[in-house]
Amino acid sequence: MDTTPLDPTAFRSPAVLLSGPVDYDMYKEFRRQFAEAAERDIVVVELSTLGGDPEVARMMGEDIRYHSEMSPERRFVFLGKAAIYSAGTTFMSFFARPNRYLTRGTRLMIHERKMNKQLQVQGPLTTCIAAVKATLHEIECSIVIQNEGFANLIQGSDVTLAEVLEKAPANWYLEAEEARSRGLIEAVI
Repeated sequence: MDTTPLDPTAFRSPAVLLSGPVDYDMYKEFRRQFAEAAERDIVVVELSTLGGDPEVARMMGEDIRYHSEMSPERRFVFLGKAAIYSAGTTFMSFFARPNRYLTRGTRLMIHERKMNKQLQVQGPLTTCIAAVKATLHEIECSIVIQNEGFANLIQGSDVTLAEVLEKAPANWYLEAEEARSRGLIEAVI
């Protein structure tokens, strides 16, 4: 994999331009633009988002991971602009660390996954236990997925998983230069 830092001119015409909430509409647009970039050697994906669905971010990220492994001669590069919050940071974590760039003043936001669910315990006692256990399993599985994403994000940086787990519950914001100095991204352009 080529890890040579890219010149700012490499970002002049990104192959994929995305902004707004990370949702299924964004995924469709991502797939359309990504397919159109099939002949490019350097595929720059530019994103600005206040967040959204973490599973959609993981789907887009898996596309990046898969194509990076299947076409090692090509380079898939992330360019974050203005705000890369929540699901946007999850998506960025799928790019190799040398292929992560932010524009000046961009903010990353890292937080824990959130759940909004009411558990109603009603009925025969054995079914009540099953409903409570199912919700507990959902939470436990979501924590495992969340921590896998945190581990991908911090790989190659001086940020520890313990630090992310300490700061993420209260929404951890990092300005682009801080993200660079901590080794989460390659450069600020």
